[in-house]
Amino acid sequence: MSDQWSALAETDFSRARLREILYRIGSFLVPGQRSMLSLDEVRAILKPRSESYRGVVPVPVDRIVGSEGRYRDFARGFLPRHDYLRPRWVRVDLAHYKDIPLPPIRLYELGGAYFVRDGNHRVSVAKLQGAETIDAEVISLGSELRIEPDMTLEDLRRTVVAYEKSRFYTETGFGVITGDFELDFSTPGRYDEILEHILVHKYYINQGIGEEIGMPEAIDSWYRNVYKPILDTIRAERLATRFPGRTECDLYEYMVKHWGGLKKAYGVQLPAAEAARDFSRRYGKGFWERVRALFRT
Repeated sequence: MSDQWSALAETDFSRARLREILYRIGSFLVPGQRSMLSLDEVRAILKPRSESYRGVVPVPVDRIVGSEGRYRDFARGFLPRHDYLRPRWVRVDLAHYKDIPLPPIRLYELGGAYFVRDGNHRVSVAKLQGAETIDAEVISLGSELRIEPDMTLEDLRRTVVAYEKSRFYTETGFGVITGDFELDFSTPGRYDEILEHILVHKYYINQGIGEEIGMPEAIDSWYRNVYKPILDTIRAERLATRFPGRTECDLYEYMVKHWGGLKKAYGVQLPAAEAARDFSRRYGKGFWERVRALFRT
């Protein structure tokens, strides 16, 4: 009987490897779709602010979506990516067939999804065997956003950016004040920087007047006198064509930092158009660079 179980476990691993190979071929054009989520990368995007111990609880296997340290060893669905995983994987599968109890795995919970701290092979076997739940010692990391099992890192970034935009517009009234609801960024954390720009602008305005202006007036002044002129320069210099994948708001952020760096380096305030051209020359992609990048993706 032991030889029979061993043969079944070996076959199971070969089946899992075949699934991973077929999955890799099927998702050739979207490599991010087949990669398992890394906890460190997800934490960097969501920035959880709390941590709590939940103890040992049954966890839905289909909500386990990533790993803390072994995310390169497994594809989506915890399919093994390498043959060197076979010995340990087969031992875990043998325990399944022989009804040998294994200790609980260890997981982080973040946004309703789970990431393996210890027990990647056990999760891989459980998923292949169609288990619905698995006992796990869980630490929860606080997040206001929910992670769905099929999300990629890019999906998460878009979700966070959309959340930050909604919060920024709601808390500041930016869209109502300016009439602009298209302040869009491609990476998280930018709306806090925009708020900082507005607050700095407000501070300098208030240095020259007797009565302090409020936030609505500061937002309107920053939009008309700072943001719009720089945006007009970005459009006139056609910077978007040399920075594919970046929004005009991204380019505004980059331009402000680059412009400030030039002033610090040379001691003079260059015209915005000259700063934009310098930024484009240094960091922008030419036509053939964009073509090569297209074929590399």
